[in-house]
Amino acid sequence: MASKDGKTIFVTVGSGSNVQEHGPENEVRRANILEINSDGSGEKIFASSLRNPIGLAYYPGTSTLWAAVNERYELGDELVPDYITSVQQGGFYGRPYSYYGQNVDPHRKDEHPELAQKALVPDVPMGPHVAALGLTFYDQKALPARYRNEAFVGEHGSWNRAAYSGYKVASVPFKDGKPAGKPEDFLIGSLVGGGSDKAYGRPWAW
Repeated sequence: MASKDGKTIFVTVGSGSNVQEHGPENEVRRANILEINSDGSGEKIFASSLRNPIGLAYYPGTSTLWAAVNERYELGDELVPDYITSVQQGGFYGRPYSYYGQNVDPHRKDEHPELAQKALVPDVPMGPHVAALGLTFYDQKALPARYRNEAFVGEHGSWNRAAYSGYKVASVPFKDGKPAGKPEDFLIGSLVGGGSDKAYGRPWAW
């Protein structure tokens, strides 16, 4: 994704594991949002320790970058929530030492508590294991006015949860550039029965 001034591009790079179980050498440059000059030079980390950032979008009329992030598993059906969040330059988001802010991951309980304590809290939880992937802000006029500037999130759907979740497009209301409510169903009907092998579709981008 291009920056506002067109001079750099943002590249999302997912993690190489769940919670760094294959060692830090397998995670070099991973679980980050990178910023690179348009000619390929000057690569740097814009924001770090987001397990699997996917969708990127600017909130309409601003330079505030938002991301949809796919979180970790193996902490039960109700943890960890995937999320969308405004992305702070230089921000640290916890992975693998903590999740959704400063909640310490038991797999990494006694490792780097100083890092867990500085992890930023994301803005909007989308639900556990929904696989939040695509993200866009609606700035057109075809839909009812209430959707203007709302975030739309494609939820690809869970694969490791007893009661499947996701498999839909959700919307998140915004007001004055800030989230103003919980995620709401916008496009549903993909999931048939109770399994991911019985789905009409699995939203990816939106």
